Amino acid sequence: MGGSVPLDRSTTWPYEDGEPAAFSYARFSSPTVAAAEQALGELDGGEALLFASGAAASTAVVLALLSPGQTVALAEGAYYGTGVLLDELERWGVRHVEFDQTRPPPPDADLVWIEAPSNPFLMMPDFETAAAHPAPVVCDSTAATPLHVKPLERGCQIALHSATKGLAGHDDALVGALVTNDPETAARLREFRSRTGPVAAPDVAWLLLRGLQTLEVRVARQTESASTIAERLRAHPAVELVRHPGFGPLLSFDVADAQAARQVETSTRLIANKTSLGGVTSRIEARSRWEGDRVPAGLLRLSVGLEPPDELWDDLAQALSHAGPLE
Repeated sequence: MGGSVPLDRSTTWPYEDGEPAAFSYARFSSPTVAAAEQALGELDGGEALLFASGAAASTAVVLALLSPGQTVALAEGAYYGTGVLLDELERWGVRHVEFDQTRPPPPDADLVWIEAPSNPFLMMPDFETAAAHPAPVVCDSTAATPLHVKPLERGCQIALHSATKGLAGHDDALVGALVTNDPETAARLREFRSRTGPVAAPDVAWLLLRGLQTLEVRVARQTESASTIAERLRAHPAVELVRHPGFGPLLSFDVADAQAARQVETSTRLIANKTSLGGVTSRIEARSRWEGDRVPAGLLRLSVGLEPPDELWDDLAQALSHAGPLE
């Protein structure tokens, strides 16, 4: 992926000899989007399709592949937004149940949905057990990126990314992606996208391409810094539990309660108190504001950016001093 790909904002292109060429209308595809899809597909080992957001990509999986009366088996502790989305899609007759992704999925599931790692609990699935299920398996590997987890190599049919996060990496591109190595699945997803319209815009595809060019160096730095901070958090008297899979920028940790979590998140100076993950700047938030009692009241999610790790730790340590020690 050398050099810069031109940004083509065209919505239509001329026919060739009276027939549509490779690009005819931007809802179907466009040069900049196709270039970003090729780059991501090479990373993940399949054919990539870009969508307007991670939620749009998730919606496409369900509505393109399932019918009313069918069931999604969703990993317990998965990104809460996925569960909210599936709740919404029950109006269309698709139900979902949750299961422990370290164990076999329910036998009657028509689609298995796992996360590697889960967000915010950062648990890895049992890929072999999931792949043994007769239903297609979709794996959300947003927090890992293809540098650490390649779901298609682990038996999954679809890799899903909220590419807004680590892949684009700069908090300026809202974009989702699906990657598959099954031609029939790719054709169906492309058909659904063309018919319903949730394709990514060329501007965000260009920004995604920019992010992919620095992905390896960004993730390496974030992994090193996050591992250092996780180790220091484990020794801190105000911290009850630390979760980090050993790779990537994302970790979570528990302080005493919701009040302590709020004290920490509002006391940081270098680390921003905001949502999302995978960007070049660090951010922290108490997840119970979004997820309620499905997470511990004192759970804080931290996404480590590219700032010097010692400076991040100094900021986190002074913020933790406002939480007080565990009783």
